Amino acid sequence: MDRRDLLRAVFRAVNRLIVVPGFRMGLGKIISNPLTGNIMVLGIRGKKTGKMRYAPVSFARRDSKVYCYQGRETRGQWYLNILAHPQVEVLLPQGRFSGRAEELPDGPERLKALRMLLQSSGLSRSMYGFDPAKASDQELEEKTRGIPVISIALGQGLP
Repeated sequence: MDRRDLLRAVFRAVNRLIVVPGFRMGLGKIISNPLTGNIMVLGIRGKKTGKMRYAPVSFARRDSKVYCYQGRETRGQWYLNILAHPQVEVLLPQGRFSGRAEELPDGPERLKALRMLLQSSGLSRSMYGFDPAKASDQELEEKTRGIPVISIALGQGLP
């Protein structure tokens, strides 16, 4: 097992054993903080199995929309599942909601969402080699080209 596989295994274990159960217990406000960044948990139906799967992801919220993104390095299963089944459950630090997801096309909304996402990513906010607060729109677009951004229109709160 190489270093990258080991890191993935550690993240999967932390997510499965700490982050997802923590959000289900209402501890999202503790887990999502300035060091870790804004974190939410998405409940998404598996594209093959139809089973509900839970994935912690970074998020930014604007009005009744929540944005998240799939990193450049991989095409995570949560992302592929959300494309197949856009109806999602959203566990935010403030509560649970239903929502409908869609991938944003290139354009102003995607750039604004990516800037908000990167600025609220805690210690990893400069992972793409620039400061998202100071970068021009052109630099932001160039450095994040090909990174999928998902917009989720929030619906009703869930019990």
